[in-house]
Parts: sequence; structure tokens; C-alpha cells
Amino acid sequence: MPIKIPSSLPAFDVLTREGVMVMDEDQASRQDIRPLRIGLLNLMPKKIQTENQFARLIGATPLQIDLSLIRMSEHRTKNTAADHMESFYRPFTEVEATGEKFDGLIITGAPIEHLEFSDVTYWDELTRVFEWTTTHVHSTFGVCWGGMAMINHFHGVKKHLLDAKAFGCFRHRNMAPASPFLRGFSDDCVIPVSRWTEMRRDEIDAVDGLEVLLDSDEVGPCLVQDSAARSLYIFNHLEYDSDTLKQEYDRDIDAGTPINVPCNYYPDDDPACPPQNRWRSHAHLLYGNWINEIYQTTPFDMDAIGLGSRW
Repeated sequence: MPIKIPSSLPAFDVLTREGVMVMDEDQASRQDIRPLRIGLLNLMPKKIQTENQFARLIGATPLQIDLSLIRMSEHRTKNTAADHMESFYRPFTEVEATGEKFDGLIITGAPIEHLEFSDVTYWDELTRVFEWTTTHVHSTFGVCWGGMAMINHFHGVKKHLLDAKAFGCFRHRNMAPASPFLRGFSDDCVIPVSRWTEMRRDEIDAVDGLEVLLDSDEVGPCLVQDSAARSLYIFNHLEYDSDTLKQEYDRDIDAGTPINVPCNYYPDDDPACPPQNRWRSHAHLLYGNWINEIYQTTPFDMDAIGLGSRW
């Protein structure tokens, strides 16, 4: 939440340069409050687990959040009960038809990295979603494959197959300490990674308007800000539970799929030991900062969403 101090106070400029959210008396007096409408387009097979992960993070702020669950219209999940999907999810075509708008939208990852984007069965509809966000969503957060798909659609940045799976917990450098999305972040942080593809830093840097906020020498760029689209793209998994990488590792072991022990995850890299969570605080910081930035910048009149300027 922001701090209200006089704009003439020296601390106002100091804190502003450091990325701290401050507002003066005039801004505070004009501020209206209403629940924030956040959508979750859930492309993951384990829908309930993913719902829990993101709801935990976006629900940890003092703000009231109205969460809507959205699915691709024709795609049918095999891993979540049909009655759960029927009870809690709406197809995108229905959301689109109503003309309703959202303060924020999260587009999750999906276990389809090996496919070309155009070969994904619901790609045509997903690109409609991307275009719809430009006029009906104030801020969009693309996660893992969802972030890769967004940055490819809007900017042509390619995903590249890795020789080996990036799997484990990796240190990432804070490249923009003054960014409002990295308030409270350490100079570096540990983030879970689980992917067979990557986005390359030089290709992102070549696009005007994209800024890498978190980067890793081992696994490449992680968090990218797209100011013009009021979007963030994260290619790794701060939302993961403590045992999510363990579940993935155990699944592959049980299936006989070749897989390395996730690095820097188990104590002494021993899968017999309980994994340690060293990213939870930064996960809450990132998603709390995103919600806070939405709250500070989204129009009170929801009809005005999609008509605003850059972040």
C-alpha cells in the first residue's frame, strides 16, 4: 500500500526514485475504492492446485479481490472433474460475449512446451484472448508458457528448446531495484524453474519497450515488463508450493522418464529429505506488488479499462 506524504517533503522524491509507492494529498483525495476484478485463465492440467497457488498470492493483500476462473472454450481437461469445471469456470467465449472487463488477468503456463505455438489446439482462441486483453484488461500477467506465448504473439520473441530440462531452484539477479514490481526484493532471489524451453536475453533486449527485471546467469531471463501493454511475463514459477517440484520429479521417476534431481532444492540434493521453500516471501512480494500497482492505476470506472496509457 502507498504512503501519503506531502510532495514538498524531501522524502517524497527520495522514495519515488527508490520505487516506493508514494502519493500526495491531491492524489489521495481523488482515490476511490472498489473490489478488484482479477481473472485466472487456467491452462494447467491440475486446475485446483493452480487455483490454490495463485489465489493464495493475490489474496494476501489488504484489498478485496473478486477472482473469476476462465477456461479455453473447446478444450476439455482430463485431470480435473467435470463438475468442478462446470461449477467454477466460464469459457472464454462467454466472458468475451458479455463485454465485461477486468483489472487484472493471469494466464498460466501449460505442459505443451514441445509444440510450436501454432500447433497448440487452442492457439487461435488464445491469440483472441491476447488481443482481447488490450481492450478489456488493465494489466495481464503471463506465467511460464503463458508468458512465452504472450511475448511471442505481441513481439515475435521466439522460444528455444533446451538440450536439458532447466529443473530446480536457481538464483536470479534483481536488475531493476526501483521497479514498483520489485519493491522489497533482495539483490538476488531463488526461484523454482521447470521448463524445456527458454527465452533469450539478447532477443528480448532487441525489442523496444521490453525490460528484463529478473535475470539468471544459469537459466536466463525470468521476469519481463512490457510497459506499453501494461503486462508482465514471468517464465519461472514463484507461485509453486514447497512440494510442486517434488511432485514433478516423483511423477517422472514413477513413469521411468529420465530426469535429473531438481538442483538446489532438496537439502544436499538428496530426494529423501523434505524440500526447502526459499522463494515464498518473494512470491508474495511480486504478486502483492502487481496487485498494488493495479490498484493504484486502474480506472475506478471499469468502462474506462483498456483505454489507458503505458505504465
